Formats: sequence, structure tokens, C-alpha cells
Amino acid sequence: MQFRDLKAQYQALKPEIDKGIQDVLDSAGFILGKPVAELETQLAAYTGRKHCVTCASGTDALQLALMAMDVGSGDAVFTSDFTYFASAGTASILGAEAVLVDIDTRTFNLSPDALEAAVQRVLAEGRLTPKVIVPVDLFGLPADYERILPIAGKYGLKVLEDGAQGFGGSMNSKRVCSFGDMSATSFFPAKPLGCFGDGGAVFLDDDTLDQRLRSLRVQGKSPEDKYDNREIGINSRLDTIQAAILLPKLKAFAAYELDAVNHVADRYTELLAGTVVTPYVPPGFRSSWAQYTIMLADNAERTRVQAALQKHGIPSMIYYPRGLHQQKAYSGLHLPDAWYPNTLHAVQTVLSLPLHPYLTDAEIDRISGIIIETIRG
Repeated sequence: MQFRDLKAQYQALKPEIDKGIQDVLDSAGFILGKPVAELETQLAAYTGRKHCVTCASGTDALQLALMAMDVGSGDAVFTSDFTYFASAGTASILGAEAVLVDIDTRTFNLSPDALEAAVQRVLAEGRLTPKVIVPVDLFGLPADYERILPIAGKYGLKVLEDGAQGFGGSMNSKRVCSFGDMSATSFFPAKPLGCFGDGGAVFLDDDTLDQRLRSLRVQGKSPEDKYDNREIGINSRLDTIQAAILLPKLKAFAAYELDAVNHVADRYTELLAGTVVTPYVPPGFRSSWAQYTIMLADNAERTRVQAALQKHGIPSMIYYPRGLHQQKAYSGLHLPDAWYPNTLHAVQTVLSLPLHPYLTDAEIDRISGIIIETIRG
């Protein structure tokens, strides 16, 4: 059994994907070819944004957006303590300081209360200038933008939505990658919408910043003269083959894959409720289910469940085994565990189960049955 069955997806879409790849090979337009512009148009339309600028990875998407926001030394960038390193590391690489914020254990997303406390703490210290909030749409669920955006407005902060895991999710019918000043996503193969390598995109509505991002992704070049570099940028372009792969995958994602993963998640929840803590989706929210993540009673119970699944050839994953404040790269910040009680609880208890659009009901029943038997005896 596969944790996320990319082979099954490829077989379902093989004729369209193979044709797209062959068309690129025939055209020899390997960099910024026609499918790239077509994909950007379709992605912008899907999310409801005016512009989409693709790039080489989700990490680059975050970095490019922060560069366009002029983030640098002396700035504070607020993000979740319970996420993939890039959500914070992209601020650090630009010379800013990542200010890590505890989570809500129901949703695993950044806690608005902890966020405001962190902003006030930074202001009171007076060492950094609060600049940007990077909420993460973790495991497919949008962050609580109804509370985060007013906090940003209150303190004059920009909002960069990290939708790397959330593409396709929505809040009150407003889709992920449409929140805040800019949004970023990843097309890493295991993401809700993934390519066959690395890829990413930035979404926004501002015409001037759109042009600046297109320059920054190609070394800061002038739109008129590629050998006139107007600022320091990076080399980060989505290659044309990946765009050609993503076009049919986006069509399938919108047509049936998103509904399919929600069916899988609903069935898991129906079977597992009362035995483990199942994922919470607030009213008006829809998840794109990058992961289906349960919470066990403690680390010992999680170890037993994971071992039982492995014995039956069923993979599972721990996202994440430590908070960002526990990473060696941030040890110099001397961040106390007392600021992150919910993250510390999550890292000891979470376990993600196999989930993808092609998982069968029989497989879901089998996985759930093993978990229930292991816990209840």
C-alpha cells in the first residue's frame, strides 16, 4: 500500500500527461514555454486571484513573495511553530527573524491568540519591526483568516498565506491561495496538486508586484532587456514539462480528486471517531487533505499503532516530530518550551494515515480496523 499513490494517479491520467510531455519535447520550449503561461492563467482563475507567478518550488514561492514584500534584516516574520521548515526558513535566509507561534490543537493551525501575544511581545522588546504574518494551511485546512487578517490590520502587518499543503481547501467558499496580500503554494509530488518534480507558485492581485515577481524569479532582470538586472533576484522558473504535467492534473483535481479525498477523510472519521481524536474541520471550511492526521493518547500509544500498521504493510507518517523552536537551526533564539504547549502535545501524539483520491473503501476499512483493534484490544 502507498501512503499517497502517485502511480495510481498517473495510470488514471496517463494519456493526457504523456501527450503533454511529448508536446513539450516536440516544441523544445523547455523554459517558460506556452504551457507555463496557460497553467498560470488556469491557477489564477481556480483560486480567484488576478495573477499567478509559477516558480521552481514551494520554498522559492515563499522566498520570492517575501522578497517582493521587501523583508530583510531587522524584520519579524510570524509563522507557525508546527510546520515544515520552509515556512520560517525563507524569512531567515533573507536576514529577517522568524517569530514562531503556537498552534490550535483542534486544527493544528496557527493560534490567533498566540499570534497576537507574539506580536505584542516583539513590539514590547523593540528589537525587531513586525513585518509579515505567514499563516500555514496545514494538512489541507485553511488557517483562521477571519481572526488573523484583523490582527494583521490592527498592527499594520502584511499577510503571506502558505498554501503549500492547502491548495483546493476553502473557507466560506473562498479558496486557499486567495487570502492575504500574497499566497504561495507547492507542487511537490505529494501535495494535493503535485507535479513530477519540484514546483511552486505565488498568487496575488497587485499588477506592479506581479511584474516584480516575474523579474525576481529570473535574477531580477528588466522586462525589456534580459541582460539589464535591476535588482538582485534568484533563478526560479517552473520548467515547461512540469507545467504540461500539471495541466491535466489540475483538471482532474477540480473535477473529482478533491471530492474523492474528502470522501476518504469522511469515511476515516466515521470509522475512527470515538477511538482516536479525528481531524477537526470548522463549519464553513473545506480541507484538501494533504494529510489525514489523527491524535493518539500519547507517544506510547502512537508507537503501538504505527507498529501494528507497519506489520500489515501499511505506511504512516509523523508530521512533525518536533516544533520549529526545537530545530537546531533555531537553537540560538533560545525559545522556551513554555510558549509552545500545544505544539509539544502535537509532536508527541500526531500520526498521518494513507490518503489519496484512489484509496478504496476496503483499504480505509482495513486501516481503520487495525487502529481500532490495536487501541481497544
